[in-house]
Amino acid sequence: MAQKASESWQRRSGSRYQRVQDRICLVILFVLVGSIPGLAREKEKAPRKSYSVVMEHDWHSLIHRARSAGLRVFESNHLVLITDRASRAGDALEDLPEIFDEAVGIWAKHYRIPLSAVSKWKVFGCLVVDRERFRKAGLLPDAIPDFTNGYCEHYRFWFTEQSNPAYRRHLLLHEGVHAFTATLLNLNTPTWYTEGIAEWLATHRLVERRPQLQHTPIPGTPEDVEQLGRIEMIRRLRQSAEAPSLDQVFALKPTLHGTVGSYASAWSVVAFLARHPRYQEAFAVTEQQPLDTAFMHRLTSHPGWNGAAASRDFDAFTADLDYGFDYSRMNINWSPGRRLPAAGATTKVSAALGWQNSGWQLKTGRQYQLRALGRCRVAQLQRTDGQLDLESTAEGISIDWYRSLPLGRLLIAQWDEKPDSGGRPKFKVLAEGGETTFTAVSDSPMFLKINNRPGNLSQSDGQLIVNIGRKGDSFPSR
Repeated sequence: MAQKASESWQRRSGSRYQRVQDRICLVILFVLVGSIPGLAREKEKAPRKSYSVVMEHDWHSLIHRARSAGLRVFESNHLVLITDRASRAGDALEDLPEIFDEAVGIWAKHYRIPLSAVSKWKVFGCLVVDRERFRKAGLLPDAIPDFTNGYCEHYRFWFTEQSNPAYRRHLLLHEGVHAFTATLLNLNTPTWYTEGIAEWLATHRLVERRPQLQHTPIPGTPEDVEQLGRIEMIRRLRQSAEAPSLDQVFALKPTLHGTVGSYASAWSVVAFLARHPRYQEAFAVTEQQPLDTAFMHRLTSHPGWNGAAASRDFDAFTADLDYGFDYSRMNINWSPGRRLPAAGATTKVSAALGWQNSGWQLKTGRQYQLRALGRCRVAQLQRTDGQLDLESTAEGISIDWYRSLPLGRLLIAQWDEKPDSGGRPKFKVLAEGGETTFTAVSDSPMFLKINNRPGNLSQSDGQLIVNIGRKGDSFPSR
């Protein structure tokens, strides 16, 4: 009996000891999980803790006024839409409320607000052709200031009629984002974020399947965003040496009559911060905190934030911004590189990436010679008889051009902080092609790129072998 009792006690004691060990292991595991970056990010994706309670409005009196004035009324779960626009075949106005409802789900997901919390959120929007008609109907109060394209006052907003259906939808969603952030998040942020996030979350395309609305932060093609012109505007600003710096966009002032350039610049900063690998965490964490006047301080105080590096990355982003921009493939390594040996060196350049650091530093005023060997795929064409791979050498192919140069041509450049033409810093192309000589403009790394559209990079494959040496010194053989 004593032996059995002892064995029973040992079993119980061992069981207790094992449970203690298990608990210690769980504690250690929890600590480790919190320290693993990937798992920590998953923890950050928890639902937002702070958002306003929805104020339910009875829009029936306003709807009655609209109908009494002969205005058209469309309604869905989240939107009452009033318009004086005459009915036209194929105008698809009746689809706008459903599209708006789909957008609300996208906005809630972006801000990590549970869908249950926005289920009763509903706003009142007016698509306006004749403002006086809305005033007479009591639907455009005198207190609402004059506006160019749109204006939002908490749960109500107004936007002007547009000839292009895609841009009409964009304005509807832009003002919808303002209403969403103002009523649910008490947004009081700098202009660049207030307008930039409205532009970013409103950028979309429609597809035939359900849900038909797709958020396209960086549109894949111009056809996805007819008449929007944000990417084209950034390109024009860069070409005319009028593109703003990151700090200049951060300093944008609020106005009722913003320019296309200011909206495009605000959108570009949000697009840059929201998806760039070096800044997306800081931006996401800042967005999950109160969207108040301390927004900029929180963003720039995030661990690891470097203002000078962010400014340079933003300049590189706007210089290469185009449809189909691929953040992961066009992220730039700015490491200083090593001194090029007298015997020259060899490096590789991938067809599937944007600007690539060669790893070799050049010296100001010194002449260099370069030779590139190999072939790579730079695009794929879909044909009725199958898929055609477009291959290129370092000279490029003449059947397709991008930014005034043959597709596939090798570009050699250095980062230029003070371009001769003025404007923001950018990559200065020093030479191009498979065999060339050039002069370095700074003590900095040599960058290489195979000329291509950003949207083609995911279809591209292969690499070129690049030999580089100082002119007059020995040169790596073929």
